[in-house]
Amino acid sequence: MPAPKKQLSIAMIGSGSIARAHSNAFHQVGRFFDLSWALEPKVVCGRDPVKLEKFAAQWGWSEHSLDWQAVVRRRDIDIVDIAVPNALHAPVALRALEAGKIVFCEKPLAANLADARDMAAAAARSKIPNLVWFNYRRAPAVVLARQLIEEGRLGEIYHYRAYYFNQSGIDPRKGQTWRYRLAEAGSGVMGDLLSHSLETAVYLNGKLAELSAMTHTFIPGREVDDAVLVMAKFAHGGLGSFEASRFGVGRTNGYGFEMYGSKGSLAFDQEEMNRLRFFDASEPGPTQAYRDMLVTGPGHPYSSNFWKPGHLIGYEHTFISTLGDFLACLTTGEPFHPDFSDAAEIEALLEAVKASAASRQWTRISI
Repeated sequence: MPAPKKQLSIAMIGSGSIARAHSNAFHQVGRFFDLSWALEPKVVCGRDPVKLEKFAAQWGWSEHSLDWQAVVRRRDIDIVDIAVPNALHAPVALRALEAGKIVFCEKPLAANLADARDMAAAAARSKIPNLVWFNYRRAPAVVLARQLIEEGRLGEIYHYRAYYFNQSGIDPRKGQTWRYRLAEAGSGVMGDLLSHSLETAVYLNGKLAELSAMTHTFIPGREVDDAVLVMAKFAHGGLGSFEASRFGVGRTNGYGFEMYGSKGSLAFDQEEMNRLRFFDASEPGPTQAYRDMLVTGPGHPYSSNFWKPGHLIGYEHTFISTLGDFLACLTTGEPFHPDFSDAAEIEALLEAVKASAASRQWTRISI
């Protein structure tokens, strides 16, 4: 008989849109990954009792509570998942770590660099496993891109171009939400969108050495940045550019990157997340061309976890894979990435972007 699985009870702080993606992953991960753990979504916390009760019933949470501080201290809770506005990440995470809980946190890690470093330091002192939901790095095409880079298929990388466009900023109703209030979000498009692009860039292309940035707010009176442009130099000498905006009219989730090297190039867009474009410059003659690859197996990353080759996966599967990888590391004792330390480095990059935009000068990266 198989060994019994150890149960981990989860408390999720937050019941907004991203909490749906987390809830789905908690329920689905054991169906797609062979794990030593069984997850129990035990209690979800929020502020609106009517909405919270409905959320708990729809997403399979056994309990719901308005008092997250009491829930975090409960002995029957093993994991605290943070899905609240950015300014609340640090208070919840620090309290959860003090209580000895495994902590999951939505990105960006915090509303500012000081809080992010406090969180990373507390996690390091406690030696408690932790996770940050930079889910896009678990798209199979992105993992395959990393494999191709590590195999040297791109050679010396000259250019890294990243973009993230959506059109949420033009909706006047969105301007009333927490993401547009500086005290709750810490920034606008930088924390919301650029953080994803920077995390993927570091994952694929290594650390940044220096950058120059500008930000812009299109709506008068709005507290946070609507758009950001960044020029950068990577530690290995390659050049980078990053563009993110909530005014990318026509793009609902246009997140992607392009890489150009001495032996080839890559291109990815999240709106076509099952595909990766690859150009092999070593191929001879007139047949040399981009390959538009469908990254759904056989032999592709995560293809053994999900559907048969050619059957597409979606946004929700990136959260499932993130969680599956974390729980596998929890079993083996291997480090999981990205963790609080990794995410604090991304927050340091965001801080450098803010500093450069304010000074209108190049800023060297010190992490």
